[in-house]
Formats: sequence, C-alpha cells, structure tokens
Amino acid sequence: MLSDNQFVRFQRQICLEEIGEGGQKKLKDSTVLIIGCGGLGCAASLYLASAGIGKLVLVDDDLIEISNLHRQIAYLDSDQGVSKVDALSKRLSAINPQIDIRLVKKRMSEEQMQLETMMADIVLDCCDNMPSRQQINRVCHKQNKTLISASAIGWQGQFSVFDFSEISTVGGCFHCLFPFDNIESEKRCVDSGVMGPVVGILGNYQALAAIQKLSMNKVYFDSNQLHLFDGLNLRWQSFSRSKVNHCLVCGVTSNEVRG
Repeated sequence: MLSDNQFVRFQRQICLEEIGEGGQKKLKDSTVLIIGCGGLGCAASLYLASAGIGKLVLVDDDLIEISNLHRQIAYLDSDQGVSKVDALSKRLSAINPQIDIRLVKKRMSEEQMQLETMMADIVLDCCDNMPSRQQINRVCHKQNKTLISASAIGWQGQFSVFDFSEISTVGGCFHCLFPFDNIESEKRCVDSGVMGPVVGILGNYQALAAIQKLSMNKVYFDSNQLHLFDGLNLRWQSFSRSKVNHCLVCGVTSNEVRG
C-alpha cells in the first residue's frame, strides 16, 4: 500500500489512468539497475527517483571532473573529485528521501553483474564503451531481463529497448545490431565532444520507458526498433530491428540456453 505521504507526492502520476494507484505501487516495489552514472545515468536516475522507484542500484567507478558538469546535471561544482555514485546518491536522496539506494563503486565482473541483474527488475545501460554494452546485453539476455540502452555523441543519440522478459524477442539483441566487442575508432565524449541536452533527452527516454514497463508491464511504442535522434535538426528516425539467426548471444546457433 502507498502511505498518505506517497499518495500526495505522486498524485499527478496516479491521476493518469494508465498508472493509477496500482501502477504507482509497482514502481515503489521495483528495483532498477543503472550501469553508468554519467550524463545518461544522471538524467535517467533523477526522473526515476522523482517518479517513486523503490530501489536504485548505481554502478560507476569514476570520480567527478569539471569537464563532466556541462552534461552530468546531478553534480555540482563542489562535487569535483568525489565518487560519482556517492554524489548522485546524495542528490537523489535529497529529491526523494524514501528511495533505497545501493552503490557499486567498481566495474563489475561477469559474476557480479549476473547477480545484480538477477536481483533487478530492469536494467539501464548508461555506459560509454562497447565492451561494457556487450557484457550488459549478454547478461540481461541470460537473465531474461528488460534492457533499456542509450548512447549519445556530438549531436546524435540512439535509444532502444530489448525486452528479454518476453519468450521470443523478434527484434533480437544489442549484439544483433552491433556484432563486435570493440571499435578501434570508437568515439567518446572526451575525444569528439557532446551536446549536454542531447544526452539528457536520451536519458529521459530511458526513464520514460522504464516507468512504462515497470508500472504497466508494457511500453506504448514498438520496442523492436532502433530510435535515432538528431539534435541539430530535432528529428527522430526509427528503424525496425530484426533478430540475426547466427547471433552469438540470442541467435539459433547460440550455445546459451535461457533458463
């Protein structure tokens, strides 16, 4: 049940017929694993905490630098040199004191990621490198968990939902889209620059998809698509994803057996 305080705090969401009190209670009882507490993770976590998610698990091993502040909007100038997960946890608790937050201040091993993913209801990939994205995809597929993935560089962003909680995922997995574990010339913010609001838009999309899935057990858009955002022209494009039969993670030739 929701307390009187919680009902008043979230009444504007509860008034939405798609959410209602039942949906708000589902949010309260949910655990979201956020891997990466940069621009994407900041934006997504701020809205998830504000929306009434019961528990957040924040994963990041970095310290805050001055160059982060233009896009990682949960952090203050005085937070420089502080662990990202410590600073973000403090900010989220100030927004919603009722939220339960647990911190992981290191890059997770495969075994630890398996355990954290198993305990979560949904996973947000907010990291900034291909090996980590592939690991998260692989673990979420094995654990049958919904993965919400986003990335941004320059003026461009991309967003996709991989609902591995469904028995059959027509749209395949992240590895179907990007069948490589590394990119020799992979672009990163430190090298190529990034527009802060673009990162925020993609992080907000992750939060919105998570809230829909957790409160209503569905998303109100086609999750079997890759959504691309152009921040210069304010345009979205969507492309259908399809499963690759020889995908090493989710294809019919994969040696993995989903339990």
